[in-house]
Amino acid sequence: MSTLAPLRLLREPWNASEGNQSNATVGASGGWCQGLDIPNELFLALGLVSLVENLLVVAAILKNRNLHSPTYYFICCLAVSDMLVSISNLAEMLFMLLLEHGVLVMRPSIVRHMDSVIDMLICSSVVSSLSFLGVIAVDRYITIFYALRYHSIMTLQRAVVTMASIWLASTVSSTVLITYYRSNTILLCLIGFFLFMLVLMLVLYIHMFALARHHLHSISSQQKPPTAHRGGSLKGAITLTILLGVFFICWGPFFFHLILIVTCPTNPFCTCFFSYFNLFLILIICNSVIDPLIYAFRSQELWRTLREVVTCSW
Repeated sequence: MSTLAPLRLLREPWNASEGNQSNATVGASGGWCQGLDIPNELFLALGLVSLVENLLVVAAILKNRNLHSPTYYFICCLAVSDMLVSISNLAEMLFMLLLEHGVLVMRPSIVRHMDSVIDMLICSSVVSSLSFLGVIAVDRYITIFYALRYHSIMTLQRAVVTMASIWLASTVSSTVLITYYRSNTILLCLIGFFLFMLVLMLVLYIHMFALARHHLHSISSQQKPPTAHRGGSLKGAITLTILLGVFFICWGPFFFHLILIVTCPTNPFCTCFFSYFNLFLILIICNSVIDPLIYAFRSQELWRTLREVVTCSW
């Protein structure tokens, strides 16, 4: 069975004639242009792992009242967004398996409607995940640079408004994207949104790292030898590299795919790149697996609550 993953509406360029697209494919039919055959079992396995991980994060935050703060609410929303990625992937896989084996019989119009609903779900999760990654970066920035005023700046009411606005915007934007997915303007807006989030996270995290490095330098200048400075700087650099590296590696190829759809739909190189669409989707699902490890599981309080949830110590 061919992999029919979410977002397949963006798998092939539509702003190229069928003949030109076929000629480009023939002209670029090198060995690496055959795409990558990713087994459905890998999609299912990663989807299940992501679903369990993020479900545990949500359960732990809801269970522990000490985690009922804007910071953890944002992490909880990120986990829900990542869960939607997993649920939509699992739902579509199961849906297509039932159709192919004749267990589920539906009219083509209903199948197309179900496909649109699932695509809308995954698009909404993509936009909301990117949004909450940016919000978490802003929240950390406020925590570091405005520590004394944090609770007056990031009130619970503002956090709720922020979360509700993101979910509403994600739902509306996903509806527009699925409805007008053939429009280059819509794709350019999505690409611009990704670039904005990338630059936002890059600027905020580098500024936070620079402050931490300056603080460590001030401390280590009064100590001999200044090993704490070098060790702290190395740890901060590693954390920064992991945060931005994971974000760029997991999301970058998919959005580069969108850029190529807009700029060079008939170019042989671009045609080859399009054939690896399933790999880009795997990376997005991998991001939903890695996010809890970066943003949630590093908290000792959350780890303790997770152990209680797993052992059913309610």
